[in-house]
Amino acid sequence: MSIYLASGDQLPEIGLGLYKVPAEKTEYLVSHALEAGYRLIDGASFYENEAAAGKAIRDSGVPREQIFATTKFWLDDLGYEKTKQAFYRSLELMGLDYLDSYMIHWPAPKRDLYVDSWRAMIELREEGLVRSLGVSNFHTHHLQRIFEEFDEYPIINQVELHPWLTQVELREFHKAHGIATQSWSPLARGQLLGEQTLVELASAKEISVAQLVIRWHIQIGSSVIPKSNSPERITQNLDVFGFELDEKDMQLISGLNRGYRTGVDPEDRN
Repeated sequence: MSIYLASGDQLPEIGLGLYKVPAEKTEYLVSHALEAGYRLIDGASFYENEAAAGKAIRDSGVPREQIFATTKFWLDDLGYEKTKQAFYRSLELMGLDYLDSYMIHWPAPKRDLYVDSWRAMIELREEGLVRSLGVSNFHTHHLQRIFEEFDEYPIINQVELHPWLTQVELREFHKAHGIATQSWSPLARGQLLGEQTLVELASAKEISVAQLVIRWHIQIGSSVIPKSNSPERITQNLDVFGFELDEKDMQLISGLNRGYRTGVDPEDRN
């Protein structure tokens, strides 16, 4: 299942996140994920595993056009020239001809460079090297500034999102402006696995807490990118399309919101 993007492309509802996946394990895990049916691979230069991810994509036997490959550039590469250099470096490491999405990892507002980076990204898109331009960790006012400067919004905004941080206002802004929401830390870095409300609900449905929460993400309309170093969990995390949560379940899970971040607020990352 996929989310239709404003660019005309389709973003898979679930993908494999590669944050803190060791480089020596990345090729095997990405290969396993693609064999299991994943078609979205989400990486970043900061993760230092782009080369292994790219090799797994190239060697998978899955047609390239069926894989949605994403990477992001770090704060130190903000700015027009640095963003272009970072892009070509990532593309070379991954051994790919193009990326499905390229993202600004953090806005770092005090540096005031993400607008210059966006200008570089537009040129990369015009050259056919990127299909959809995205951002990560942008608040609404960061998104609005992109629009004011370029008369377009990012296609995707990847943000921390989970039942303890439901981001309702941001998601409503996304929906109003044709921006796809993508959830990182969808299980609150594993902390949600011990949440008693979720444990009891998952047990009653004979599924794992991870499957329960991933299904919640999908039903709120978000693409979700759980990470795991376990092939078994990677397979299990994808097995969420054979059941649905009813409205009562959804309200119960969403009701756990308490504005809790496992990471920093984007305004504070500079």
